[in-house]
Amino acid sequence: MSDIRGERLQVMLSPEELTAIDDFRFKHRMPTRAAAVRELLKLGLTVLAPAGRGRMKSSNYGVFSRGPDGHLSESDPDPAT
Repeated sequence: MSDIRGERLQVMLSPEELTAIDDFRFKHRMPTRAAAVRELLKLGLTVLAPAGRGRMKSSNYGVFSRGPDGHLSESDPDPAT
């Protein structure tokens, strides 16, 4: 893959998702958020998505569960229970 980055990708993140990226970045001593996101993309692309998931909305692909009040952190209780 080329080191030339000619495309810009804008992504909206919840505060919890941004915190998760920052935590990953600092834990792995990465210089920028962009570097952390590229590394996470590389790691994620090595994992195959489960087959047969069917059609899903973009909002179903968040890092954290979504409840009636928005995104919930992994440590928050499941709103369905």
